[in-house]
Amino acid sequence: MEMEIPVEPQSLKKLSLKSAKRALDLFSPIHDQIAPPDHHSKRMRMSYKMNVEYAGIATAVSQPLRQATSAEAKPSGASNVLALTGSEDSNQQKGGTQNDLVVGPSLQTKGTETSRPGKSITTISASKSSDRNYSTSALMERIPSRWPRPEWHAPWRNYRVISGHLGWVRSVAFDPSNSWFATGSADRTIKIWDVASGKLKLTLTGHIEQVRGLAISEKHTYMFSAGDDKQVKCWDLEQNKVIRSYHGHLSGVYCLALHPNIDVLLTGGRDSVCRVWDIRSKMQIFALSGHDNTVCSVFTRPVDPQVVTGSHDSTIKFWDLRYGKTMTTLTHHKKSVRAMALHPTEHSFASASADNIKKFNLPKGEFLHNMLSQQKTIINAMAVNEDGVMATGGDNGSMWFWDWKSGHNFQQSQTIVQPGSLDSEAGIYAMSYDKTGSRLITCEADKTIKMWKEDENATPESHPVNFRPPKEIRRF
Repeated sequence: MEMEIPVEPQSLKKLSLKSAKRALDLFSPIHDQIAPPDHHSKRMRMSYKMNVEYAGIATAVSQPLRQATSAEAKPSGASNVLALTGSEDSNQQKGGTQNDLVVGPSLQTKGTETSRPGKSITTISASKSSDRNYSTSALMERIPSRWPRPEWHAPWRNYRVISGHLGWVRSVAFDPSNSWFATGSADRTIKIWDVASGKLKLTLTGHIEQVRGLAISEKHTYMFSAGDDKQVKCWDLEQNKVIRSYHGHLSGVYCLALHPNIDVLLTGGRDSVCRVWDIRSKMQIFALSGHDNTVCSVFTRPVDPQVVTGSHDSTIKFWDLRYGKTMTTLTHHKKSVRAMALHPTEHSFASASADNIKKFNLPKGEFLHNMLSQQKTIINAMAVNEDGVMATGGDNGSMWFWDWKSGHNFQQSQTIVQPGSLDSEAGIYAMSYDKTGSRLITCEADKTIKMWKEDENATPESHPVNFRPPKEIRRF
């Protein structure tokens, strides 16, 4: 009886090392050698690549291909050669040079083959009697940009600086007669200024915190103000005193708007609510609640949606004023919507956030497009006039002018702080065009009010439009 030889137990690591050693012994002689070139597979690969890259050309020259045989026999004058591969020398044929289209290695087509070692180059002859000139620019399909070209606008310049407030200037509103405007400030006063001369006409006191919002009625001799002191006041401009106060906000009031048709006042504030007030009775009609954070911008329209609010919760809401309920919520922005501007003639509006400036259609709120540049700052104020010039002002003092139709940024300017102020005080907090749209007023952190107008000497030749249509449009 034979004795069984005991098998020595081995670890898995030792067995795998043994297997690797056997494989190394087997293939070590050709370890560093490169495999010999396979001409057949290279030819197939090149043929496939040429077919993919120049399939469009093959269809475009199908007409000359039919006449290739007849064209070779007839001599013709000298013309250019269009080589699609890097051929070192042009193909010389008997009877003169033709209009040749050299297609490349291993693309078998009708025509005359020139034999070379390792390469086969096919020449496609195009007769001169063809109607079209088949050059590369003609073969490439050019799709025109559908993006609208911007209209030319004259650049704007600062022509007057008004100082008089003792704190940040936070709000501005124009009189319907366009003869004066009012500004509210962090010094708790409201000042009335003459548009033509820029001189101070009147100072109104009554708020105990900074004045954040102003609106002047077109139907009555009333001006409305709102501030961080939770108060909304109605001023009678014939007596220059407060005649009504609207109580109800639980925190500071940040924005204010008047309905164009009915005697209704809208205020939004840090209590995340937009409140609707009856001007005469001082009663709160609605509390439009639904935002999760401060309501910092609001505007009204004569037709639905009659109220549009923007908030620090990065949403824009359309409100039904009959029932006091939300109609639509727009969630396109990623940051706080601090400013909105309604176009005076078109059914559209723009909203500004730190991420982008977006344009929306009304009444449905369809997203149209982003503005074509990013200001890359917190935008506190924006305004648009009837000529389609939109201005936006940022926390860093940058003021950009845009073409409304195309979203093209045609001017970038930086405000200069008044002497004695810090460079960090170059912030723009409010802006408004006058009733004609030819003057722009900005309210700034250096306690000044700046007035802007178009440069009369500018022409399209001196300030040409530098516009490149966008390649990709972000649809969000």
